[in-house]
Parts: sequence; C-alpha cells; structure tokens
Amino acid sequence: MSDPAYITPSGARRLSEELARLRSVERPRIVQEVADAAAQGDRSENAEYIYGKKKLREIDRRMHYLTKRLEKAVVVDPSEQRGDKVFFGATVEIEDEDGARRTYQIVGEDEIDSAAGRISWRSPVGRSLLGKRAGDVITVRRPAGEAEMELISVRYG
Repeated sequence: MSDPAYITPSGARRLSEELARLRSVERPRIVQEVADAAAQGDRSENAEYIYGKKKLREIDRRMHYLTKRLEKAVVVDPSEQRGDKVFFGATVEIEDEDGARRTYQIVGEDEIDSAAGRISWRSPVGRSLLGKRAGDVITVRRPAGEAEMELISVRYG
C-alpha cells in the first residue's frame, strides 16, 4: 500500500482545474490540429502531424497522472487544524544559524513551490519540523551538512 497523497484544498483545486483545462481546452485543440495535419496527405513526413500526435500523448499522460493523483488524494484543510505542533498544512517561521528567517507552509508533493515557500512534508526540512513546537531547535540533514534551525512560530489557516 502506498503512502497517503496529502494535499491542501487549494492544491486539489489547482490539480482539478489543470485536468479540466487539459480535457476541455488543450486536448480538443490538439486533436483538431492533428486532424487538420492528417488531411494534408502523407503522414509519414508531416511534421505537424507527428508533433501533434506526440503532444497528444503528453497531454494524455498528464491527464492520466492527474486523475490518479486526485483519486488517491487525501485533502487536509489547514484551517481546520488546531494546536501548537507542526502538522501537515502548518505555516511555520524558522530562523537559521545565521539569523535569517523564512516562512514555509508544509504541503503535499504535488503543491511544492519553493519560491512561494511551500515545501513538502516529506522534504528534509518538512520531516524535521513535523511534531515540533515553537521554540524547538531542529537539525536538518542536507547535502551540504547539518544545519540547526529554531522554530519561531506555528499557525494554521
């Protein structure tokens, strides 16, 4: 049995919207382009036809992936979480050894966006934070070596 695919409501919504867009906009457009290219004759040397078929396979593969991820997704709403411990969906502020502060939200693997501060609960930092409280010092194992960080705050919602 595989691990649960935790996801926030906004992450599930983004995946659903992408699937809907692929199904109702992108795929029909590419199907039409392939049909138009096929109507031009010899398909073996028709670059538009060959590229269109390849693009169609990529869209179908992505749609299949999104469908499977959404089927096994476990939606966890951070606004329904309470307490002072870090769990899935928490927004945390940490301070590293150099005094630099960062804010992260602990999210599912399909929602990772380091530029927006969304890190996976399975990442080294995410795993180190789970179950901790404000004031705790965590040690994160990184390729560059271990780093100590202090958990400044935990909030949900």
